[in-house]
Amino acid sequence: MFEKFFADYKNYVVVPEDEKQVVNEVFDPQNFAAYYILTLSIFDSRLSTWNDASKFEIDVEESIKTVLRNFNQNQRKKYHLQLLELDQCKNYFILALSSKTKFNPGEEKDRIADIIEKLLTNPFYVGQSWFNLIGDKGRVARKLFCYSFKEYVVGDQNPSKREGKYENISELVPKNGEMKLIKSV
Repeated sequence: MFEKFFADYKNYVVVPEDEKQVVNEVFDPQNFAAYYILTLSIFDSRLSTWNDASKFEIDVEESIKTVLRNFNQNQRKKYHLQLLELDQCKNYFILALSSKTKFNPGEEKDRIADIIEKLLTNPFYVGQSWFNLIGDKGRVARKLFCYSFKEYVVGDQNPSKREGKYENISELVPKNGEMKLIKSV
């Protein structure tokens, strides 16, 4: 008799906001106010290159993608991280950090340190077993990364003038129409 009382329960289901997964959210630089290029390497590393991580049964690229996906999901209202470079023959990787708010001058170092040490280290250290990649000195300090950063300032994005390449040769011809030999081969 009461079995059918909640038969239309699906009309009342509301998924909590924190549980919703943002699927394939596209990075839009216009939604951010500040950008930084971060270079991270392992502190007290037991690796000479990322290829050596396979000895510890760690797929570095997949680990980074997993951590960044989770970071971007959890921090989507504040920050976004994107992998720019991971060369298996090197011992560092490069990330782009985008922030919704601009950091005050002088506080960039502290804010980026907090992001790396509080938001990134534990997912790599424990979640991806990167504690195996550091030596005793790193384990005692519970420090995983050495890092450096530089603010990325959006410059002239005109593709025709990037890196000295010209799409239109008339840009090289002087206005008086006179052409000179610049370099002989």
